[in-house]
Amino acid sequence: MAKTFTKIGKQIAIAVKAGGPEPDMNPALRACIANAKRENMPKDNIERAIKNAMGKDHADYKEVNYEGYGPHGVAIFVETLTDNTTRTVGDVRSVFNKFSGNLGTQGSLSFLFDHKAVFTFKKKDGLDMDELILDLIDFGVEDEFDEDEETGEVTIYGDPSSFSAIQKHLEADGFEVTGAEFTRIPNDLKDVTPEQREAIDKMVERLEDFDDVQTVYTNMKPAEE
Repeated sequence: MAKTFTKIGKQIAIAVKAGGPEPDMNPALRACIANAKRENMPKDNIERAIKNAMGKDHADYKEVNYEGYGPHGVAIFVETLTDNTTRTVGDVRSVFNKFSGNLGTQGSLSFLFDHKAVFTFKKKDGLDMDELILDLIDFGVEDEFDEDEETGEVTIYGDPSSFSAIQKHLEADGFEVTGAEFTRIPNDLKDVTPEQREAIDKMVERLEDFDDVQTVYTNMKPAEE
């Protein structure tokens, strides 16, 4: 949980640096706060992260992606937020080397993953999803969506470049946005054996141990349940 809070704190810092500390005036910060609440991050921690981001001595983080192949030809896409790229690339490369992988150049594997904006919100009574999707179609929102009947939440997927516009539309329509983020969905899944899956899982876990690493994606085919 502490690592999750650290990662969210970095996201908050970037949002504050870019758009200021007032959530009402900063859509990116509102999205970070929604994600923080979704992860049960205490309110005090959120407020502290915002305050710290305003300090002169606070580190400036930037987004850096690392891409390559792990064992058995599985594609690995690593998203990081770092204030020291030398440290981060060294950490990431060490894991690729340990697992006999091959770290490639930035952008070399992006064609294997579809970049998506993801929004989760509370479903309102009487909501017509077809009508909502039609309203959002100009923002590249897909007609397929996920609905969780247990939580009463709906998740939609759209064009990353329209992230702010989608968020603004949902908020203007009175939806309670409970999650707003980006994701990468593999478009060419690779079959692996149980033994190979175990090796890839270990590599992903090792990468996720680093504080600079935000998310690790692979094109490994999900295990059958």
